[in-house]
Amino acid sequence: MLTADLIVIGAGPAGMAAAAEAGRAGLSVLVLDEQSQPGGQIYRDVERVVPLRGDLLGADYAAGLPLAQGLAEQGVSHLNGAVSWAIEEGGRVMFTRAGRAEQAEGRRILLATGALERPMPVPGWTLPGVMTVGAAQILLKQSGVVPERAVLAGSGPLIYLTAAQMVRAGVPPLALVETQTRGDALRAARHMGGALRGWRYLLKGLGLMRELKRAGVQRFVGAEALAVMGDDRAEGLRFRRGGRDHEIACETVLLHHGVVPNTQAARSIGVAHRWDAVQQCFSPVLDEWGRTGVEGVLIAGDGAGIGGAKAAEYAGRLAALQVAEDLGAITAHARDEVARHLRGDLRRERAIRPFLDTAYPPYAGAITPEDATLVCRCEEVTAGDIRRFARMGCLGPNQAKAFGRAGMGPCQGRYCGLAVSAILAQETGQSMDETGYYRIRPPLKPVTLGELAAMEEPVTDAAE
Repeated sequence: MLTADLIVIGAGPAGMAAAAEAGRAGLSVLVLDEQSQPGGQIYRDVERVVPLRGDLLGADYAAGLPLAQGLAEQGVSHLNGAVSWAIEEGGRVMFTRAGRAEQAEGRRILLATGALERPMPVPGWTLPGVMTVGAAQILLKQSGVVPERAVLAGSGPLIYLTAAQMVRAGVPPLALVETQTRGDALRAARHMGGALRGWRYLLKGLGLMRELKRAGVQRFVGAEALAVMGDDRAEGLRFRRGGRDHEIACETVLLHHGVVPNTQAARSIGVAHRWDAVQQCFSPVLDEWGRTGVEGVLIAGDGAGIGGAKAAEYAGRLAALQVAEDLGAITAHARDEVARHLRGDLRRERAIRPFLDTAYPPYAGAITPEDATLVCRCEEVTAGDIRRFARMGCLGPNQAKAFGRAGMGPCQGRYCGLAVSAILAQETGQSMDETGYYRIRPPLKPVTLGELAAMEEPVTDAAE
């Protein structure tokens, strides 16, 4: 069994920054990451890809390179391909790597599991040829592959970034079909003060839009009634805008309407969560250092609430400073001296979030989809099924498992959880906090009997 002062689960911006900070403080750190290379989703495979496609992906992507290189800090051990599937009391983490299960024990655990792309259940979303915008970015980053004759649909800044990267790659999208409205923009105006403090992001956004306009990419704003056309695969996108119906023939539909915290690991150990009405997701309850109500467990990055890559980096460093102080590696004064500057940076990074969250809300038609739309793809449960369960007395997602197996498939509710909760809340008149979310139990990811049988228990220091 591996041992370390701090176990970090996830090697995205928060996890990488936290590991380096803790290593500099003299702690032994074990980073467990599912991916083959560090970077998380936003900086995926950044060390290999920057020399190949850095100019196409942009400076924001290349900013992850120093963080990945920081994992070489003394005292930091990075295990890639390590799938964490259970966390137990006393700081023990069970994970699978290279075909066998292993264990690690840490004096503190930092969950840096990042975000999930918010699923967008619309009619036809399960057809071949439909992907998320995030999936398209993964293809571009890792393999240089760009979907051809694609339409991007939904809302959020990631749509503009990905579309611009497609333009630079020489395969521009056919169109952007955006669901945010003029009313959303007007409501966002009250957060303009924060937006101006984040003026660099506003300039980047305007620059991306100019880039798309020069490339001749059509934009349809205020779209509703989205539906993917096709029988055996995606053949186009149908939508309504301004009272008129539109159809765009295409080969690929890329959907996106924001990201949400990946809360599975935190929920599995009883971390309290509450509904964030602005970001329309559940977020863990934390103190200013990222500490949870579970002894020895902290959370940093987008898994604690969506803030973006730089905010995740600063939050990761703050959590590591608190761990270092907890374990006696630094004094409270030294912690606070460094933290003072980090908190200022973090406030500036987060200043624009209320504006963005209001200007680009999730698509209402996918939050509570029409009856015939699948919400639980694993078990083929429709939105109408969930409404029927509510009429039969189902009050929450855990009961929905008993009524119709919603959330019991391979994804364990990652992709249907919010939709199931939202539909039930709408039908019952309960709040989202009252309705709640799935009760998450290990294993968080599939593990085979063969992997368990191969488990060994030699005690090893993770930093060796």
